[in-house]
Formats: sequence, structure tokens, C-alpha cells
Amino acid sequence: MIFITGGTGLLGSHVLVELLKRGKQVRALKRKSSSLDQTQAIFKHFFKDKAETEFAKIDWVEGDILDITSIEEAIQGCSTVYHCAGLVSFRKRDFKRLMKVNKEGTANMVNVSLAFNVDLFCHVSSTAAIGRSVTKTEYDETNHWISTKENSNYAVSKYSAENEVWRGKEEGLDVVIINPSVIFGVGDWNESSLTLLKVVKKGLRFYTPGTNAFVDARDVAYVFCELAERRLVNQRFLTFSENVTYRDLFRIIAKAFGVKPPSIEVKPWMVGFAWRIEGLLAFFFGKKQNITKETARSSMATTRYSNDKVKDALDFEFIPIEKCIADAAAFFTKEGK
Repeated sequence: MIFITGGTGLLGSHVLVELLKRGKQVRALKRKSSSLDQTQAIFKHFFKDKAETEFAKIDWVEGDILDITSIEEAIQGCSTVYHCAGLVSFRKRDFKRLMKVNKEGTANMVNVSLAFNVDLFCHVSSTAAIGRSVTKTEYDETNHWISTKENSNYAVSKYSAENEVWRGKEEGLDVVIINPSVIFGVGDWNESSLTLLKVVKKGLRFYTPGTNAFVDARDVAYVFCELAERRLVNQRFLTFSENVTYRDLFRIIAKAFGVKPPSIEVKPWMVGFAWRIEGLLAFFFGKKQNITKETARSSMATTRYSNDKVKDALDFEFIPIEKCIADAAAFFTKEGK
């Protein structure tokens, strides 16, 4: 039996699909407040008329990674854990919550896995967790964390969470760690990175000059499960398809939705002005802050990664980002978005 956390999220839902396609028995942890709507929509997309049958195979249990008792009750009889649950936020005020969910929640999962003799612990980290360097122009799995202001609070929390997994490895737990980049795919476009598709589709005039790595959720789920099945343990793998400039990414998204692409390059002073205004609106009026100091800095930076390790290990080629976006756009268009 496989135990999975975060099964109601974008990536977790895709991992569930991949596991069911492989004929695995799965028990999924969900919080009482979590909705299954996104997971069911993703199952319907991939399994078509067999969606209800496949979804019914999942043993859903209520619990929380911050509630050790609930984890202990749910994990019994499971030999493999896929830990996909986590919090993504780039708001300064969320730092304590990020550390609570990502670091402490992961520590709880590792401790319970050790206590109940789990055979394999598979963890979703992030490209953010490998840190930043003042000398490197391209990052790979050998990069060492350096404490710097360039690391976001989210990055610090994911680095701390990954350290908990490495600690579990030192205590005898076999681990698989993947470090995905920004993930796109079918799902709820009001959540996570998919909001970017919504923003461009609704009309966006500006683009930033930065570069980042992007990946299809289907590929991340496949790589995650494949690494586990092949027992490529006690190492981590950067998991992404391509390094793409934001300008090119926005053009790809705009083309997929048949809208006009952004045409005005954002200047540094404009970004600084934008995140400060959004911060004031959030403070005084409770408006959701979409642009923070950390996201603004990231959108202006040129960050490139290498995916050679995972491609060589699995003899695998990633879905091109243009196809990833086109497939996602077709899904959202069909859903009437």
C-alpha cells in the first residue's frame, strides 16, 4: 500500500493518476477542509468514462501532516510514502506558516515513516531548495545552499524540509527527492502556478526579462513514480522540461489561448513600484497580494537549471513546454474558462 499526502493539489492529483495507471493500491491523506473537486476533474480528464471507477479505488483518510496522531493512524500498513503536501507562498508574513507546514510537516512525516518501518520515502522538494550562487550561471544537483537574501522565504522552508528528509536517510530511511520547477498542467487555474495562465488569457500587457524553468505535471508525476520503482534512492533530481524566458512563456500561453501577447518589457523601477502598491492594498484593504518583493525579484532574474541527471537516469525526454501549455489551454477552454 502506498501512502500519499497532498493528493488534492495539482501535483498530488497527477501523482495519484500515475499511481493508479500503474495499478498501485493507494491511501491518500486529506484535511477535513480540503476539496476533492480538482482531483476529480483531473481524473475525469485522464480516465474519461473510467474516472469514477479509478477514483473510487483511492482510500481517502482525513488527517493533517501537522497532526502526528492522524498520520500514525493513516500510515499503518503502508510501505511507501509519497509526500506531496506543502505550502507555497511568497508573502513575507507567511514565513512562520511556511516553516510550520513545510519543515515541521515534513519532519512529522519522516518521523512517523521511521517509526512504522516505511520502506521508501519519496519527497517533493523544489528547485528553490538548491539555493543560489553568485558564481554559477546554471544550477544542478551538486549546488550547495548558501544563505543569502536572494533566497525567498519559500526557498528557506523547502530547503529546511529537504534537510529533514536527509536526516531521515541518515537514520535508515531510503529516500527519493525530486526538485521540480514551476509546474503547469490541467487543474484549477485559480490555484498555484496555473493562475499565470489565467492572467495571460484575461489580458496581460507587460512581461519581465527574467528566465525560469518550467515543467508539465504529467512529467513530474511520471519521473517521481519511475525513480521510486527503479529504487534510485538517496539522491535528488532536478525535474523540469525547459529553461524559458518569461517573454517567450507569455507568448506561448497567449498563442495557446488565441489572445494578444504582452508587448511591454517591465523595468526594475516598475516592478518595485508594483509590489509596494500591492503591499499597501493588501495591508489596508485586505486585497490579495499577487506581486510580492520575492516574486518581483524572481521575475527579473535569469535562473537556469540542468536536467541532464534525471534524463540520463531514466532515458527520458520531457514534454515540450509549448505542448504542455497547449494541452492545458485546451482543457481550460473545454471547461469554459
